[in-house]
Amino acid sequence: MGLIKEGVEVSLIAKKHSALAKKSRQEGARVYQSTSNFHSLIILIMKGSKFDIIHPQSGKSHTHCVLSKFFHRTPIIYSRRVDFFPKGLFTKIKYKYTDSVVSISKAVSEILSKAGMCSNSPIISSAVSYRKPDFSRCQKIKESLGIKSDMKIIGLVAALEPHKDPYTAIRAIYQLYGCRDDFVVLHFGNGSIFEKAADLLQELNLAKKYFLMGHQNNVEDFFSIMDVFLMTSSKEGLGSSIMDAFSNNVAVVSTNAGGLKELVDSRGYLCDVGDVMCLSKCLNEALERNKQSKKYILAAKKFCDDELSINIMVNKYISIYRELIDE
Repeated sequence: MGLIKEGVEVSLIAKKHSALAKKSRQEGARVYQSTSNFHSLIILIMKGSKFDIIHPQSGKSHTHCVLSKFFHRTPIIYSRRVDFFPKGLFTKIKYKYTDSVVSISKAVSEILSKAGMCSNSPIISSAVSYRKPDFSRCQKIKESLGIKSDMKIIGLVAALEPHKDPYTAIRAIYQLYGCRDDFVVLHFGNGSIFEKAADLLQELNLAKKYFLMGHQNNVEDFFSIMDVFLMTSSKEGLGSSIMDAFSNNVAVVSTNAGGLKELVDSRGYLCDVGDVMCLSKCLNEALERNKQSKKYILAAKKFCDDELSINIMVNKYISIYRELIDE
């Protein structure tokens, strides 16, 4: 959307009949609808040479772009968003034939250097844009769960997957529950360990305190009712949900995994990965809205306004596009 606003012609490969395909067409992008990974590869082979730049946004699409480069010869810029350590001969080949690699955070850039994939990868953060929430939707959620108006809400937006470490989140809440009970937890997201997380909640007698909400469309609405946002990842490229918390004036408590450290430092509470006691203590302080917590919230909101706007992100990418085209 930002590129289109700046006068750039944008085309997108997206899954057929997906919400992304529909929304992108509405916003003025040309959409090539793909029915499979192989179909995406064929589209790139047949259409790739028509473009000035091809910009994959995930590891799989990066692979497709490189495999088809012999046919389209178009410069490739790849945005790496995860902090998993890349390895393997084919991965090195992918990076060798990629004209520019952008990292979503300093942590990701450093990992790429250590892995020998590329050095001095430029850093362009994701952007965040505040939108007015649907308050009636939030009220319905509270009513359906029986959440009283005087209860504080701790929120998580994280897949129920091992690298997001929901078990640490649950155990931190268990420790917090030992010293106060004026809160509930809303955890939005699905994943492979959903049932195991639910079992742990039952074991710790937290099922009526910690609610697994599953996947929710337009989850940004629910930041408006959160008092504190919690993230307990053991690996994280950046943590874009934290940016939504910043934008909505929600206090943040987070582990220092990957790009979280640089994002949250001086703007929220940081703990070591897996440090249940630290997370519990910081949650307690954040719920109190003490002087330090308010200071963090103000700094985080200013950071969003000054450095994480869509225009800033888009113009940084356009600058790299121009450099590649001029080459």
